[in-house]
Amino acid sequence: MNWDDTTDAAAEERLVGPAADREDQAVEAALRPKDLGEFIGQEKVREQLDLVLRAARARGATADHVLLSGAPGLGKTTLSMIIAAEMAAPIRITSGPAIQHAGDLAAILSSLQEGEVLFLDEIHRMSRPAEEMLYMAMEDFRVDVIVGKGPGATAIPLELPPFTLVGATTRAGLLPPPLRDRFGFTAHMEFYEPRELERVVHRSANLLDVDIEPDGAAEIAGRSRGTPRIANRLLRRVRDYAQVKADGVITREIAAAALAVYEVDARGLDRLDRGVLEALLKLFGGGPVGLSTLAVAVGEERETVEEVAEPFLVREGLLARTPRGRVATPAAWAHLGLTPPRSATAGGGQQDLFGA
Repeated sequence: MNWDDTTDAAAEERLVGPAADREDQAVEAALRPKDLGEFIGQEKVREQLDLVLRAARARGATADHVLLSGAPGLGKTTLSMIIAAEMAAPIRITSGPAIQHAGDLAAILSSLQEGEVLFLDEIHRMSRPAEEMLYMAMEDFRVDVIVGKGPGATAIPLELPPFTLVGATTRAGLLPPPLRDRFGFTAHMEFYEPRELERVVHRSANLLDVDIEPDGAAEIAGRSRGTPRIANRLLRRVRDYAQVKADGVITREIAAAALAVYEVDARGLDRLDRGVLEALLKLFGGGPVGLSTLAVAVGEERETVEEVAEPFLVREGLLARTPRGRVATPAAWAHLGLTPPRSATAGGGQQDLFGA
């Protein structure tokens, strides 16, 4: 079982209610795998990373810098912790948005111990001056600290102990090539198959001392959007329902009833996802319609629709992005049990008045 600490908070709240409290965070920490042997899924990444770490240990050297990319919740933070554990090294965790000045990064780098793992989440959101400082730190284990301003400014070189940078990003395309090329190992995290998520659910249920039947685990896995973190969140909500409404045992029927309460349907769509589809189909005849117009129709911000709902709908084949706007697919009509108008089946639909 594995999942990543950094995700779209809005997506999680829509799936499971309010943000996790301290108890929830403690449970999540307890469910994390501690080594590569416990890590479920991502077979190629796991095999490749195991070779990198074993070779580094055999040489008695610091592991190469690692770049992990992929959607939220797939295990990037977990893998960074596993890298530190496998190398018997401490780990420092920070994020790109927290480093807005080169001095912020210099302060972190200068305090690292030899062999320490620095996990930099959302690395693509780091400021440009800090990014340029990171180039030298990764390659030469050195940074130049600027003292003073104007003509009297002086660059003082600061030697750094060898360290391993683990960068994580949900948008690898935003990383500049000079930064991306300095990572010795890069890996892309894929969405999980239902069978893998079933293993995640069973493992977590055992750790939580939850009685779950195979068909109950399959029901939760099938609604988890290919993401281990969501599978674990839904498992805990279904556990609550089973304890209150049933005898505590999670069956397929109990899981389905519980997830209906939390408005997660059989394909993993939640309230916002269905709202976007219903607006697109019922108000705009299947599209094309501009993103801004669609966001207004569902009462959400444009960014929320674009970054939270759309990726999953596109991946599920329910929505398509076109130059003229967003368009519903035949699968979207079928999923909501609606009959598409003749104009939609002929490739028509309402014209986009406000642009994509």
